[in-house]
Amino acid sequence: MNAVRFDHGLQPERTLLSWRRTALAIAAGGAAGARVFADSLGPVSWVVGLAVVAVALGAYVAANRAYRRAVASLVHGSGLAPSPGVPVAALAIACGLLGLAGLGYVVIDAW
Repeated sequence: MNAVRFDHGLQPERTLLSWRRTALAIAAGGAAGARVFADSLGPVSWVVGLAVVAVALGAYVAANRAYRRAVASLVHGSGLAPSPGVPVAALAIACGLLGLAGLGYVVIDAW
């Protein structure tokens, strides 16, 4: 008798959707931040905003790949999903860039 190791419709899909939602929210924050900081930071705000959007979209793509690997591992492998290290690191970098842009805005606005 062949036992099913996991339910195909639950955890991997919810995890993928949460990664997508987080990456898209950070990308939107980067784009909005670039627009808000444009008056005080100038072209630097657009560079930082585009970098945040690029990193967030990279995390979006990495999450899709991690989802495919996790489902393949759950179906054909040991039944344990791999750790999503790359998307976590990419989104942490994007959040750090947004934080630095906000700090720059506060410092420049204070002068």
